[in-house]
Amino acid sequence: MLTGGPLDVLTGDYLAELTLLILGRDRRKDPALGYAKTFPRQLEECLGLAVDRGVRIVTNAGGLNPAALADEVRTLAARLGVPVRVAHVEGGTPADGPWGRGALTADAYLGGAGIAACLRAGADIVVTGRVTDAALVTGPAAAHFGWDPDDPDDLDALAGAVVAGHVLECGTQATGGNYAFFTDAAARTRPGPRPRPGLRPGFPLAEIRSDGSSVVTKHPGTGGRVDIGTVTAQLLYETGGARYAGPDVTARLDSVRLEPDGPDRVRISGVRGEPPPPSLKVGVTRVGGWRNEVVLVLTGLDIEAKAALVKAQMEEALDAGAGRPAEVRWELSRTDRADADTEERASAYLRLVVRDRDPVRAGRAIGSAAVELALGSYPGFHATAPPGDAAPYGVFTAHYVDASAVTHTAVLPDGTRTVLPHPARTRPLAPAPPPPLPPLPPPGPTRRAPLGLVAGARSGDKGGDANIGVWVRSDAAWPWLVHTLTTDRLRALLPETAPLAVDRAVLPNLRAVNFTVYGILGEGVAARARFDPQAKALGEWLRSRWLDIPEALLPDGAPDPDPDPDSDPDPDPDSDPDPGPDSDPDP
Repeated sequence: MLTGGPLDVLTGDYLAELTLLILGRDRRKDPALGYAKTFPRQLEECLGLAVDRGVRIVTNAGGLNPAALADEVRTLAARLGVPVRVAHVEGGTPADGPWGRGALTADAYLGGAGIAACLRAGADIVVTGRVTDAALVTGPAAAHFGWDPDDPDDLDALAGAVVAGHVLECGTQATGGNYAFFTDAAARTRPGPRPRPGLRPGFPLAEIRSDGSSVVTKHPGTGGRVDIGTVTAQLLYETGGARYAGPDVTARLDSVRLEPDGPDRVRISGVRGEPPPPSLKVGVTRVGGWRNEVVLVLTGLDIEAKAALVKAQMEEALDAGAGRPAEVRWELSRTDRADADTEERASAYLRLVVRDRDPVRAGRAIGSAAVELALGSYPGFHATAPPGDAAPYGVFTAHYVDASAVTHTAVLPDGTRTVLPHPARTRPLAPAPPPPLPPLPPPGPTRRAPLGLVAGARSGDKGGDANIGVWVRSDAAWPWLVHTLTTDRLRALLPETAPLAVDRAVLPNLRAVNFTVYGILGEGVAARARFDPQAKALGEWLRSRWLDIPEALLPDGAPDPDPDPDSDPDPDPDSDPDPGPDSDPDP
């Protein structure tokens, strides 16, 4: 980014829910730690270049101990002989909260005001702890343009910067990384010069204007692409309803407008802002218990019978000895093929996961029980790895406290400590009113095909919940998507979601619907309760499901109909012609 072209501010987002748990364990071992140790090593390579080019650096790599990282950066700069002004932002743990005993970390998500104060005071590098991902962009923008969260005239501009920050926060996901339509030849061969060196997408950047509108682009000559689709995909990532709340402002995602602005350029405009909620989110991590896993390989014939035999044998062992673990989960993955030409392609995997608060009940006895069956179970018995001891797993939960319980402090380059007030104008968060839906599409011939032939998706985690954002790329497909992909249809297509609460948000400007699936990830990514613990591929599973799609929407060369349509749980369209928004508990 420093060598690719013009840049005013370089941001670095180092914190995720799982990262905070790791940093908490580091700090428990050594109180001087608690920050991202990779950041100083990376900074050593480019600090002189950043200073020479006048690029300021803003990062949340401070984690749980931003003051310690700021000191390390000063030490590094002195050793390199690079004069640099370093500031940091402190927020930290509220004095009291509802998270109970045993919390490893408890940190409030702060906004960009502290970053703005540091930059206005002349900082070259600003180190923060747990701020919102978008704050790394709203802080520099507010410092540059003089925006104030308590000025009603600045709310839309701040909200626009929040949206730009959300697009940038996951790096190359905005420039073609993890993109649903990565095989789309038409999208890869648009007219005009399209340099694509290498296979790795370049990093995105945002040109932000005084009204909060922005253009998302990338430096010339870098890989990947920026277009409406790649930006839409990232906008839908890890969001919920139409109101995207933050400490500085609540951005209305249903007001976002995207339009092309030239090759690899997308303009974001029209974003409306509302006062932020009076509470702050506090991310709490703790050690939840102990976990162990055994993966058994089943090869060749009689896969189901082999699985039933060893499962019954293992269940008998689990009930004996130290006692049955509190949670026992089995999953048979039929990766095997008939008449396979390699042994691995002839094999399926039976996965056993146990969890318990007692390390003995989840410990080596689980693996030992499997080993003891090695000569007395199904033919071809073996496991993917030797048995091991139980390992601790973490839990992430989100709580909310009144903003007044948290002190937001900017420590300026000269050491001055400035306490930043929280926005005085707030508004309790409530669901946005449902937008009007387009008319039902006219009837016509349909064909059973995968949803992904006409719709893209991006999914991710928020604690134990997951979101799935689904969008289409044409106005013609939008009425079909919004009337077809209701919460009831989602539950039918993804049976894992059937017993769970699901909300749907409708975003007409993006031709998108965004689902929040509550509790599908259990206690969050660190607990690893699910095969895909961060729901990264949940959207791709949805895109692979078959349903009746109007032939007019299908691309040329679409596959033949599903050979076994009765296997698809898609509801009978005659019994549910138009569930509509009323079927959603929170449209």
